[in-house]
Amino acid sequence: MATLLAHITVQAGSEARFEAIARELFSRTHADEPDVLRYEYWRGAEERTYYTLLSFPDHRAFIVHQTSDHHEVASPEIGKVVESIRLEWVDPISDACALPPTDAQNAPDGADELTLKYSETYAAQVADWWLALR
Repeated sequence: MATLLAHITVQAGSEARFEAIARELFSRTHADEPDVLRYEYWRGAEERTYYTLLSFPDHRAFIVHQTSDHHEVASPEIGKVVESIRLEWVDPISDACALPPTDAQNAPDGADELTLKYSETYAAQVADWWLALR
């Protein structure tokens, strides 16, 4: 399982463009990726802030999302409007969330170069304190 929360701040005046990109990514992700469990965008309370909640059955499915054609096409466009982004791996509380725990996974044997790069760049970070509470 892999679940993360993206904390996003967009450049001033870029809110409408960011939301258009988010709608397209949401649509394509849910239409083209059978392993997506959650993929949602949210506006934050502070101006220009957004959140994305992403959840997949495992880390490899998350990497499939990251390397998908639609994500690769959107990434440069996102880069033009995003001021900052912070990815936070999160772990569901058992019996208070239907999603399974977040766990790390290596890239599969024989993975292509992009998959290897993204598997390293976006490696799931499992906090030690989570393990004691599972």
